[in-house]
Amino acid sequence: MLFRRSFVRLAAAGAAVVASGSQPARAQQRTIRIATEGAYAPWNFTGPGGQLLGFEIDLANDLCRRMNARCTIVAQDWDGIIPGLTAGRYDAIMAGMNITDRRLEVINFSRVYAAGPHAFGTMPNSPLRNLPGAGRTLSFATEEAEIRALLDQIRPLLRGRTIGVQTATTNSAFLAQFFANAGATIREYRTTEEHDLDLAAGRLDAIFAAVTAMTATAEKPEFRGLAPSGPLLSGGILGRGVAVGLRKADTDLKAAFDAAIEAALADGTIRRLSERWFKTDISPRS
Repeated sequence: MLFRRSFVRLAAAGAAVVASGSQPARAQQRTIRIATEGAYAPWNFTGPGGQLLGFEIDLANDLCRRMNARCTIVAQDWDGIIPGLTAGRYDAIMAGMNITDRRLEVINFSRVYAAGPHAFGTMPNSPLRNLPGAGRTLSFATEEAEIRALLDQIRPLLRGRTIGVQTATTNSAFLAQFFANAGATIREYRTTEEHDLDLAAGRLDAIFAAVTAMTATAEKPEFRGLAPSGPLLSGGILGRGVAVGLRKADTDLKAAFDAAIEAALADGTIRRLSERWFKTDISPRS
């Protein structure tokens, strides 16, 4: 089994970190190749000179230190990121990827390291600026009936409007499930950066995206005024939280990541990185 021998000691060392709070004994370093999108600020993005930056880059480096692993982080287009993992081009994915039942058919995940809501996003002059449910934070896990009632109110308001979304995401799946017959044009984009630009240029009436990414985009002068509209939603088709994507066979690598994430949650590292990059704590609550 791939990584079986390489990571059996790694997993045990990671578990010791959680139990004792101390650093594992130094051992021969293993090499892990981690893929990220590099176009999803502030989760991960490409800075000057092609340097990968963001919350997940900092977190990946921290987790690798805890696992006593030498890690290489590479950029990979979103629409090919899971096929690249299963083909063996890298060993893990850290790219703002939510756990979903459909993805679990193909790959495995570590424990969750971050969670946050999703929403429609609009510019100040959008006709969809004040959708029903504003200010409410709801989860499909506990409030599905309330969400569906709100979506029934929102659906007729989207008729004739154009909504942008990143392709092959939980956000695109959400729009396909609940708004396919709403009379709106759903325009899919390769990256969130592309739909943000079209929103600011007036070519879209709204986007549907993670609120964390939307908030970061709104800090740029050209996107001033970008804000969520309607309810903030999580769970169900939108996923169970963001985690490391892994091949199903790599059970020892999963155990090592699980232990390192648990330790990073316990000592407040993920909270501190969250507050640095998102200005709020997106650590999972359970």
